[in-house]
Amino acid sequence: MPSSAATPVPTRPEVPGRAYRPRVISAAAVAMALTAPGQTAAVSVFVDPLIRDLGLSRSVVSTAYLLGTLTGAVVMPLLGRLIDRFGPRRVMATVGLCFGAILMLATIAGEAIGLTAAFVGIRVGGQGALTLVATTTVAIYVHQRRGFAVGVSSAIGAAGISLAPVLLERLVTEWGWRTVWIAEGFAVWALVLPAALLLLPRRPTPRTTVAGDDGGSRSRAAPVVDWTLSEALRTGMFWVVAGGVAVCALVTTGLNFHQLSVLGERGLSAAEAAATFVPQTVAGLVATFGLGWLADRFSDRVLIVLTMLVLALATVGAGWLTPGVTAVLYGAALGAAANGLRTLEAVAFPRSFGTAHLGAIRGVVHSVTVGASAFGPLFLALGRDAATSYRPALLAFAAFPVLITVAAVLVRTPPPVPPGRGTAGVHR
Repeated sequence: MPSSAATPVPTRPEVPGRAYRPRVISAAAVAMALTAPGQTAAVSVFVDPLIRDLGLSRSVVSTAYLLGTLTGAVVMPLLGRLIDRFGPRRVMATVGLCFGAILMLATIAGEAIGLTAAFVGIRVGGQGALTLVATTTVAIYVHQRRGFAVGVSSAIGAAGISLAPVLLERLVTEWGWRTVWIAEGFAVWALVLPAALLLLPRRPTPRTTVAGDDGGSRSRAAPVVDWTLSEALRTGMFWVVAGGVAVCALVTTGLNFHQLSVLGERGLSAAEAAATFVPQTVAGLVATFGLGWLADRFSDRVLIVLTMLVLALATVGAGWLTPGVTAVLYGAALGAAANGLRTLEAVAFPRSFGTAHLGAIRGVVHSVTVGASAFGPLFLALGRDAATSYRPALLAFAAFPVLITVAAVLVRTPPPVPPGRGTAGVHR
């Protein structure tokens, strides 16, 4: 007689998440570091050689860069959906292959249109696509102590991005910008492709329902149903986190772009103003680790409030600091807020909305963030032109993180199941 109990169906063993965690973190860190050729800090090394060799004005080069950045913002939602459909492993390998080729092809740029096309490819491939897949990879593969894992990979990647301009400046001087772009392309191929194909598992680990901390002492269940993009867009938490990341991008890009001018107004020399990037980088790395660790123990709302208050203080402080200690504190606060919130965003969305549609959700956020970063320098410049100093514009900038702080206090944490949806499809 056949048993009335259902006979278990043999299945392939799932990938053990803990055993693969170091490999996933390593792959994500390598990919994040290799986004450097598409990041502003590294691209800035090429600006003056491009102006000199191509005979273009600084405004033309800046406009080409702006167009490249905005194009990256447009394509990010599509890339996010591709991550959900094909998985981080295949998408990271494909993006690495394309980004390396783009860097090599960028060497044929000989006038404004060609340079614009080069910047479109570089910004879409590096600052956009590879950054998105690198920061999403850990969230999809790692479920326990996700905040710490994101913090480690982001910090290592950020260190690589920060060190890249120093090396690239010497190489551009000795080899020329075309040769360096070719070398960068080969470096992307040599490092990102093996990281994706050899280190990342073929499929993510199964998600389990675990408890997360909400406010430090109150336990909150992780989402048992994966939220779709449209469902996430209807929550206040999505817009608070997205708004916080966008405000960080807007403010920090504006301040960094005009760093010498803003701090020069406060009496700092060009060398002293440039030196504030050092505490900014160090504090950013510490905050990346720290916020990742804290994200496993405290609610997203508490950490958003913390980072936004630090950003507001740094923004206001830029208009009133003096050479010395306060300038160092300004750089540290700006770096801590920017890097810390990016780490928090990578943790907050999988914790609130699950991972099945994480690429689409983060793709929209990344699009908003890239767009905001494109306009930060322009808004601060217009504010300076309309006044006799940067102070009024800085006060206006500081209002944005304050508004996000208020919203974070008022917003509700999303429930484990989207409103209006039953428990069908619940992951156990």
